[in-house]
Amino acid sequence: MGKMNGTDFAGAPGIMGGSSNSVELSPDEKRGLRRAVAGIVSRTESYLPDGYVVGSELTYGSDGPEATVAVRPPAGHPVSAGFQPDADDIEAGLDDADRDEVAKGLAASAAAQVMYAMGDDPVPVAR
Repeated sequence: MGKMNGTDFAGAPGIMGGSSNSVELSPDEKRGLRRAVAGIVSRTESYLPDGYVVGSELTYGSDGPEATVAVRPPAGHPVSAGFQPDADDIEAGLDDADRDEVAKGLAASAAAQVMYAMGDDPVPVAR
């Protein structure tokens, strides 16, 4: 998979499309990328109980597409993972293992935020 990073996320998640400057994606590639990001969102939701808000943002800039999936836990700080798929990833599609790895990492980070925020109070934080 292309470049990936994890960051704290403070904005409201939503799917947005910007304009593409130097990297042009075909309509099929854009649809495939949106499906891949939506798949990460739904997988992340499947690992978490109610109360967590999961969203995504997909932008197209001069460096190519960049996707961010964010989780706002019921307590603690929001977390996100961003990645820039390279041309091979876009053509081949993000594989299930990559999507699942991102989803599990986000769910674990969000659950850890709740555990940290709640201290010693027991609370169900993940499935």
